[in-house]
Amino acid sequence: MLAQGPAAAVPPERGGQQDRQGLCYRPGPLPQLGAEHWDQQQRPTPRPMPVRSKSAAPPVDAMPSVVPPPPPPPPPMRGELKRVATAPSVTGDAPPAARSDYLAEEAPASETKVMPGESAGYPDVATTPYPRRPQPRPQSGLLTAGEHDDLLNPELYASYLRRANLGQSMPELPRLDTSRVLTIAVKDRSGRPVPFAPVELACADGGRLRLATTADGTVSFFPELDRLGQKVWLRAGQDEWREVAIASGGGGQQVQFTQRSDAVGAKKLDLMLVIDTTGSMSDEIRYLQAELQSILSSLRARHPGLDIRVGFVFYRDVGDDYVTQTVPLTRDFNRAQAELGQRWAGGGGDYPEAMDQAMVRAAGQDWRPDAVKSLLLVADAPPHDQNVGLTWRASEVLRHKRVQIVPVAASGVADKAEYVMRAMAAITQSRYTFLTDDSGIGNRHARPAIDCYLVTRLDALLRRVIDSQISGRRIEPEKNEVIREVGNYDHGKCVIPPGGLRD
Repeated sequence: MLAQGPAAAVPPERGGQQDRQGLCYRPGPLPQLGAEHWDQQQRPTPRPMPVRSKSAAPPVDAMPSVVPPPPPPPPPMRGELKRVATAPSVTGDAPPAARSDYLAEEAPASETKVMPGESAGYPDVATTPYPRRPQPRPQSGLLTAGEHDDLLNPELYASYLRRANLGQSMPELPRLDTSRVLTIAVKDRSGRPVPFAPVELACADGGRLRLATTADGTVSFFPELDRLGQKVWLRAGQDEWREVAIASGGGGQQVQFTQRSDAVGAKKLDLMLVIDTTGSMSDEIRYLQAELQSILSSLRARHPGLDIRVGFVFYRDVGDDYVTQTVPLTRDFNRAQAELGQRWAGGGGDYPEAMDQAMVRAAGQDWRPDAVKSLLLVADAPPHDQNVGLTWRASEVLRHKRVQIVPVAASGVADKAEYVMRAMAAITQSRYTFLTDDSGIGNRHARPAIDCYLVTRLDALLRRVIDSQISGRRIEPEKNEVIREVGNYDHGKCVIPPGGLRD
């Protein structure tokens, strides 16, 4: 399939600005947002807590003066549990107690709403003043979560897209085909992956794409999304061009380049957290203040000398006391922890939020070219329908900057939010993560439309995901870290049952 051709055979660089309607599609520029404002005189609008039930909420009883211990985790869904392991014990001192105004106020019964938009088989998201479960003092290691890699499971992702059937309601979000992926792998003479190697792809009409490998030495192109045409020319660094015919069917293609210089591992990490701070996110924000410290401490212990910077984009919605607040990437961890500790949940009101502006702010940050770049998107709602296109374009720009987006789906995530966030993760060679109810903490969490996954502690999961991005290899949990298993999971892949999938 591969044929090496001379450099003269490569189509010339197209003169002037690249035609966005031609081959080798590149995202257009993002809008220049104005200065950020925070109206501290405006009190955040309370947002009802989402409850995944259509039934009416029982009356709210007065909370007892002495808070009992949290209830045990709910039992796993019938037919899903394959193995149950004892949850690891939690050690370490808890951080200072969160201020009481970090918690969102509960709405009166007259404000109860039902949020449409979920597929059959899952109840709509109803927001009611349902009494909250007693909560333990926030500390790391309590929240539980799972993860899924749609690039490793292309058949399941295609089945998910068919079941979700959201193409008409979200026309600005392309239908991503993870079964047709052109993967470029760059290694050194010893077979080790080369991080951050520049890869150039030329299309037949002269258009060009320039991306760089992640820490595992690979970069992925999507023939339909990137509009590659029937054949392309590829080179890594200053290597000779290679002509490659694009396969029309699924199964994926891989082209490997070998560089003479020795591979050098990642020495820097830029970690940006983009966090929805509307009212329904109160639990997640309180616990993130403890989880972040645990994650950073673990990464520094596993990678001594790693140059880490942390930044934030906090966002709410148009009409709230602020839309976005940005904390630039910094090495000052005390400042970063203090910035997160000063945040509380408020505002919102309707279901979608200003995710589009937050992602545009994140794309404009001072990302270092020689660093692993990771963006944690902690959210429970999608962007507004009219802003889906801008949100997706910001994700494409982040992809071209080699930023890997790791969504953290919080309580209340419904179909549209999962659809958007899984696509973001896939195009940036990342994974979709989601909170689960196993901890018994906070609001009910939506069941993801995912066939198999392992449930572990959230802090350990995010540490493994980011550690994988740094080390360039997938890191699986130890057996004693697994709380339960859903489906038939095998090192990131779901084992498809005999007879294939049924939509």
